Amino acid sequence: MSTIVNAGGRLDRLPVGPFHYRVMWLIGIGMFLDGFDIYVAATVLGATLASGFSTLGENAIFVSATFVGMMLGAFGTGFLGDRYGRRFTYQINLLLFGAASIAAAFAPNMEVLIFLRFLIGVGLGAENVVGYSTMTEFVPSRSRGRWLGLMAVFVVTGLPVASLFGYLIIPVFGWRTMFIIGGVAALAVWYMRKKLPESPRWLESVGRMEEAEELVSQIEAEVAAGRQLPPPTPAATLPRIELSALFRPPMLSRMIVGCVTLVVVNTLLYGFVTWLPTFFVSQGLSTAKSFGFALLMGLGAPVGSAIGALTSDAWGRKPTIIGASLLAIIFGMIYPQLSDPVWLPMVGFALTVPIYILVAVLFGIYIPELFPTEVRLRASGICQTFGRGATIVTPFIVVSLFQSHGISGVLVLMIGLLAVQIIVVAILGIEPRSRRLEELMEAETGIAQSTVPVTKHTLG
Repeated sequence: MSTIVNAGGRLDRLPVGPFHYRVMWLIGIGMFLDGFDIYVAATVLGATLASGFSTLGENAIFVSATFVGMMLGAFGTGFLGDRYGRRFTYQINLLLFGAASIAAAFAPNMEVLIFLRFLIGVGLGAENVVGYSTMTEFVPSRSRGRWLGLMAVFVVTGLPVASLFGYLIIPVFGWRTMFIIGGVAALAVWYMRKKLPESPRWLESVGRMEEAEELVSQIEAEVAAGRQLPPPTPAATLPRIELSALFRPPMLSRMIVGCVTLVVVNTLLYGFVTWLPTFFVSQGLSTAKSFGFALLMGLGAPVGSAIGALTSDAWGRKPTIIGASLLAIIFGMIYPQLSDPVWLPMVGFALTVPIYILVAVLFGIYIPELFPTEVRLRASGICQTFGRGATIVTPFIVVSLFQSHGISGVLVLMIGLLAVQIIVVAILGIEPRSRRLEELMEAETGIAQSTVPVTKHTLG
C-alpha cells in the first residue's frame, strides 16, 4: 500500500452530505452541553446560597475550581488527543463530565461539590479543545468557517437554555436537578458518539495508513452515493512536526496569535459580559431591571456567533477578527457615557454582538486552523490554557477597576486588550480562508506540493 493516503485532499473535495451533518450534530450537542454547564453555575449558586448550603466565599471557590479544572482539561486533552486520537478523547471527556455531574447532584456538602465541580471543569475544558479541532479535520476547506462557527452557536445557546431551565426547574425540584440533567444528557451523548469515526487526518499523521485508507474510502462511498468524485488535490510530503516546533519560528508566531487572542476573548467574556448584572445593580438599577438589561444584551450572543459563522468564509478570518475588534472598541467607548434606560441596553447589545463574533471566529474557527494535525490538539490546548488561566485572575482585576473607576475603568482594560489583539492579528496572523489545512502547513515549511502519485478515487 502507498505510504500516502492523502486524507486531507480527499476529504476536502467531498460534497457536503448526511455524513457531515451527523458529525456536526454529535459534536455540536456535546459543545452545547459545555456551554450549558458553564452558565448553569449562576443559577445553581444562587440557590445553594439562599438555602444555606453554601456561603459567598465557597461560591467564589466553586467558580475558581471550575476554571482551574477547565484550564487543566484544555491542557491535558491536547496531549491525550494527539497521542491516542480524537475519538478516545471526545469519549473520555464526556464520560468524566457526565459521571461527575451526576455525583454532584448527591454532594453532601459544599466541599464535595467544589471537588466534583473541578472534575466537571476538566471535562468541560477538554470538550472545548477536542470538539472544535475534530470538526476542523472533517469539513471541506471551502466551507470550514461556516461549519466551525456553528459549533460556537451550539455553545452560546447554552446560556439562554440554562437560564430558562434554572427558572423553571430549581424553584420546583431544587438545584441538584440541574446537575442530573447535565450529567444524564452528557452520558447519552457519550453513548451516541460511539458512532463517530476517528479523524482520518490524524490516523495518517501517526502512520496508521491502512485504517486511514479504509475510513476515507467508507466516507467517500457514503457521501458520493454512487457519483463520481472530482480528483483530490495532490498530496504533499510534509515533514513530521514535533511539539518543540511550536516554540520556534515560523510556528511560534501562530502560538503567539493563539494565546493572545484567547486571553483577550476570555477576558471579554468573564471580565465584562458575565459581570453585567453586578455592574447594573451597583449603578443603582433594581435587581429585576438589571437582569432584564443583561438578558437583552445577552441576546447578542447567538446573533454575534451566527454572524461570525456565516460570514467568516466570505470576509476572511483576519478581516472579521480585526473588524469585530474595532466595532467592540467603538461601542465600548460609547457605552460608559450612557445612562438612558433605552439607549443603555441597545448600545450594550451592539457591544455584545462583536464580542460574540470574536468568540465564534476565535474559539470555533481560527485557532484550530493554525496548527498541523500532529500537534493541533496540543497547540490548541496550550492556547486555551493561557485563555482559561486569564479567567482565574480576571475577577480580581475587574473588581479593583470597577471600585476605583466604575464601568469606564473596566472598559478601558477591554479596549486596550482589543487594540493589542488587532495589532497581533494584523502583523502575525495568517489567513486560512478556503485554504486546505495541509496547504497552511506547506506555506510554513516552504514545501511545494509533491508529485507523489495519488489515484483518482471514483465510485459507481
